[in-house]
Amino acid sequence: MSSWEHDTLHAALERHGLELPAAQIEPLARFAQLLWDWNRRLNLTRHTDWERFVTRDVVDSLQLSPLLPPGSEVLDVGTGGGVPGVILAILREDLEISLCDSVGKKARAVDALVRELGLHIPVHAERAERLLEDLRFDVLVTRAVGPLWKICKWFQPHWNDFDCLLAVKGPGWIAERAAARERGLLQSVQLRCIVRYPMPGTESHSVILRLASRPLGED
Repeated sequence: MSSWEHDTLHAALERHGLELPAAQIEPLARFAQLLWDWNRRLNLTRHTDWERFVTRDVVDSLQLSPLLPPGSEVLDVGTGGGVPGVILAILREDLEISLCDSVGKKARAVDALVRELGLHIPVHAERAERLLEDLRFDVLVTRAVGPLWKICKWFQPHWNDFDCLLAVKGPGWIAERAAARERGLLQSVQLRCIVRYPMPGTESHSVILRLASRPLGED
């Protein structure tokens, strides 16, 4: 499964100078193992060893975590294998996390995984735009669900239905922003890069973009 044949979550965290409470390491390890078990039956993730789990999934979630206000209702859009939503729920017990994925079999798999972990996280087999017609969330989070122009198009009628959307993006985000602008999809959206951090093991950086409804009168 990995070149780190005898690796552990604790060792991978130590390699990258990351410290987490023991009370979080155990459920994170359990989550990863369950995710990888499910992945043998259904393609949910490409991060199938401790190194990639830490340097991609955990690092991204740790960067997102402090950006979420206490007690926020958070929707993980296109959750796939439950990242970052499940990890955020483990890191921040104060948050009210929900997950959604429009691919029914993925949503059912993640729902089973969440129940095996004993977490109380609703999982919706539905597109986020449809959920926003009936439910209210404070923050939407996205990672690896599509280019910015698609995200902006999906939520174009809904920017006033939530406080903000936080999108984890790689180094291509500037080109994605340009493509969204060319399509006129940022006219009513305020987009800011609020966090930039190195992608471990590469010379590239990831960013977290904050998208929200543009205040009236703002150019």
